[in-house]
Amino acid sequence: MKHILDQPVWAALVTGNSNLAQGTPEAKYFDKTISPFVDVAHHDTAHFKNLYDAVPGNRDVWMFSLQKNLDLGPWKVVDTTDTLQMVYKGLPSEAQPAKKVNPAAKHSEELITRPLQDADIPAMLALTEQTKPGPFAERTFDFGHFQGIFHNHKLVAMAGQRLHPGAFAEISGVCTHPDFTGRGLARQLMQDQINRILQNDETPFLHVRLANLNAVKLYQLIGFEIRAQLCGYVLKK
Repeated sequence: MKHILDQPVWAALVTGNSNLAQGTPEAKYFDKTISPFVDVAHHDTAHFKNLYDAVPGNRDVWMFSLQKNLDLGPWKVVDTTDTLQMVYKGLPSEAQPAKKVNPAAKHSEELITRPLQDADIPAMLALTEQTKPGPFAERTFDFGHFQGIFHNHKLVAMAGQRLHPGAFAEISGVCTHPDFTGRGLARQLMQDQINRILQNDETPFLHVRLANLNAVKLYQLIGFEIRAQLCGYVLKK
């Protein structure tokens, strides 16, 4: 029996993110200002042709599949990426919880953590352009629950949520400005997202490039386990 996370984008488009979904009953996508992700009900040539017809314009789109070398019909493959899907199983007993940044700290390097707002979108776009955590567009913020850490009013780290398939919630957009790495900021923001998701009786999960060994190790330290290896496709008309 297929697991809901075998097709996380499709599952999200028809469940937790259905309010943002566009397309047809068999081929769905997000508006390009929100996310490049697309998917179809079944990974076969006929459905990929339906998707090709449904997606407007000549935009690049992204999708995940358990299968490599899919017959994608009329789509051209621009790039593929080996991707790990990791699911939260709980903090290992020997692990130390993330230290909190004190929002009331009064020192020369004041760091303040707060929810991100529409007014922060330009800063979010600038940070993701610099750090490349994955696709991030003008309205990716609409997925919700983005939180940031600021230094002297400048956004230096952030994390949020993206796909919401059923009772699973994906942590995404995790990034830290190069001048502020090594301080545990990403780990703190990750833990805040984990706590929020668990409080909603849901399970955190995420996607990470197979080649990003440092990130994989970090996620394992804070309680994530590898569930599957997916192929990430970038497609073009």
